[in-house]
Amino acid sequence: MRNQPHVLAIVLAGGEGKRLAPLTEDRAKPAVPFGGTYRLIDFVLSNLVNAGYMKICVLTQYKSHSLDRHIAQSWQPSGLTGNYIAPVPAQQRDGKRWYTGSADAILQSRNLIDDEDPDYVIVFGADHVYRMDPEQMVNEHIKSGKAVTVAGIRVPRSEATAFGCIQADDEGNITEFLEKPENPPATPDDPEMTYASMGNYVFTASELVKAIELDGENDKSTHDMGGDIIPYFVAQNQAHVYDFSTNEVPGETERDRGYWRDVGTIDAFYEAHMDLISVHPVFNLYNRRWPIHCTDLGNYPPAKFVQGGIAQSSMVATGSIISGGTVRNSVLSNNVIVEEGATVEGSVLMPGVRVEKGAVVRHAILDKNVVVSEGEFIGVDHKRDRKRFVVSDGGVVVVGKGIRV
Repeated sequence: MRNQPHVLAIVLAGGEGKRLAPLTEDRAKPAVPFGGTYRLIDFVLSNLVNAGYMKICVLTQYKSHSLDRHIAQSWQPSGLTGNYIAPVPAQQRDGKRWYTGSADAILQSRNLIDDEDPDYVIVFGADHVYRMDPEQMVNEHIKSGKAVTVAGIRVPRSEATAFGCIQADDEGNITEFLEKPENPPATPDDPEMTYASMGNYVFTASELVKAIELDGENDKSTHDMGGDIIPYFVAQNQAHVYDFSTNEVPGETERDRGYWRDVGTIDAFYEAHMDLISVHPVFNLYNRRWPIHCTDLGNYPPAKFVQGGIAQSSMVATGSIISGGTVRNSVLSNNVIVEEGATVEGSVLMPGVRVEKGAVVRHAILDKNVVVSEGEFIGVDHKRDRKRFVVSDGGVVVVGKGIRV
């Protein structure tokens, strides 16, 4: 264990994820399967655990059952060490109401901070795909002497209008925090780049508690971390930006260094999967020095290819059987079956999917336990698909959980 200050990590996992529907119709967004064997929340939890932060509270709210079960089955550190990874539902300690924003979620859960009494609090989102060593951000926060440090990722100014943007001086002091500005500010050293907020924060614990309590008393506040709490600290010259591009993760390659994806839409979710399957992937799941952990795999045997079944430029998880079918440029989760003469191209198949004889699946996402009937086709005729399924702006067909097509 590294010699670290006393840190509590809070993972915000209560969002509805409406833009990922129908994948979020039956589960919280952080519980959506990703990359064949993982769920979205596994990335932030892996980053924290790999860095040695083992006191983690996961704040949940909407449709949290599968998320709670996943954490219980896959993320249980030894109780003898005093460590914990605990899902915490909305407790309604301040009245019978749901969380009204991310800052309110922490306010209503401030007993977690009181009980742990940390020096610093890490507040990270639960639905991004990336690798990061949070300890480096914590160390920079301590060195800065500020109340909060915000992780910023460099994006082209032409694309930054979709993000919360950070204006900073040469020392990294945040001078302005702008939500989706028409004219994004430049980074101090590059006029063509902007710091976009990653939604990851490190707080000095006492300052965070003061801020959320004041925010809770403000009837005009939206009670949002990015919209209200960070601007509060910026106004006091107490906010620092951490440049994510400086973060170094053991085992990273030049190609996947600094990778970060906000998979908040169907198209972004699909494209993040496509990033996994090239010979030299844009995001490398095979980095053993900074692994993405997940132990909720069941007792599945290795993937099997029989009757001439093949998979090209694809990832195929344990328990899957390609029996006389063809899979190309796709990601298959656990326990997927592709039968004789079936074709799967450029698709993401979640656990338990069955593609029967002669069926065709192209440019699609099939949620858990979907069955594509013999001779059926998806992603071939979008006019026909739109009458039955969700089709994204990018042309990705999404079939919801448990549907037989």
